[in-house]
Amino acid sequence: MNAGRVRVTTGGRIHFGFLNLSLAHDRLYGGIGLSVCEPTTTVIAEPIDESHHPSTVVCSHATADKYATRAVDMLDLDSVSVNVESALPQHAGLGSGTQLALATLTAVANAYNQSPQPRENAPALGRGGRSGVGVGVFETGGFVIDSGHPTARFTTDRPADGSWAVPPVMTHQRIPDNWRFLLVIPDVDPGRSGTEEESSMRSVIKQAAPDIADRISGVVMRQLLPAVANENAERFGTAIEAIGRLNGRWYTDEQGGVYRPPAGQLVASLDESSACYGAGQSSWGPTVYGITDTEHVDAARRAGQHALDAAGVDGAIRIVRGQNSGVTIEQLER
Repeated sequence: MNAGRVRVTTGGRIHFGFLNLSLAHDRLYGGIGLSVCEPTTTVIAEPIDESHHPSTVVCSHATADKYATRAVDMLDLDSVSVNVESALPQHAGLGSGTQLALATLTAVANAYNQSPQPRENAPALGRGGRSGVGVGVFETGGFVIDSGHPTARFTTDRPADGSWAVPPVMTHQRIPDNWRFLLVIPDVDPGRSGTEEESSMRSVIKQAAPDIADRISGVVMRQLLPAVANENAERFGTAIEAIGRLNGRWYTDEQGGVYRPPAGQLVASLDESSACYGAGQSSWGPTVYGITDTEHVDAARRAGQHALDAAGVDGAIRIVRGQNSGVTIEQLER
C-alpha cells in the first residue's frame, strides 16, 4: 500500500576531524562531529504511474536522481517522482553528499510505506565508508563520535560500494541549547570530493604519524568529552580547535598547510575575537566554523565578516543552532 507524498528534511553537519589516520594503530578514522539546524536538505517523493513515464525515476536534480534510482532498485519499488526543495551547498564541508543520499533514500522508501534503513543501506549509496558522523547525525542529531574501522581492513584501492558497514556511534551527546555555531563559507573553490578525495585520504593515511592520534585521544578524553558533559562552550571550543589543528598536521602536504587556504586566515582572524571560543575547518572545507553561544551571537557574526574582509574574499555567514534530533519525515497531501 502506497503511503503517498512525503517530505524529508535533514540538517547539515560540522566535521571536526578523526581520532586516528595512522596505520600503526588498531582502528582507523573515528569521526568527530555534530548536527546543525541550518542549512538543510529537503526532498519530496511520491509514487507515480509507471505506465505514464518511460523511466522509473523522475527527478531534475542529477545527484538525487542517481540516489533515487539506486534506492528504487535496492528496495524493489515502482516508479517515483523526486523533487529537491533545498540542498546543502555541495562540497562545502557540511555533509551535502551523505545528507542528500539518505534524505532521498528515506523519501523514496516512505513514499511506498517502507523502512529505508539508512545505516544499513548507506554503503550501497556510496556513503559512510570512512566517517559515520553523517549517518549518525541523520539518525539522531547531536554530537557524535563513531568507532572507526579495523585498520586491517584498509585497502589501497577504494572498496566497492556496499562492501563496508557504517561505523557505529560510540559517543552521542545532546548539544546544549545555548550553544551556537558560526559558519563562514568563503566564495572559493569547493572542497575535495569523489576520486580526488579518495586519493588524498589514502595518501594521508600511508604517511600519517601515529603520535598525533595519541595526542588527539588525550584531548578527547580529558578536555572535549568533559566540556560537552558540563555544557562548557568555551572549553569545548578550545578542545575542538586543538583537535582540528592536530588533524591538519596529517593533511599538510595534501591541502597546503594545517588548513586549506584561505581557511587558515579565517581561523586566525576568528581566534582574535573573544566571541569565538574556538575555530577550525569543517572536513575539507572551505567552510570554517566558530564555537560561540547565545550571548555572543552578534559579536560572532561581526567576527565572521571581519575574517572574510581580512582575507579579501566574499562569502556567506550563518549563526546556527545545534540539532538534537534526526531526520524529519512529513506526510503531505497529494
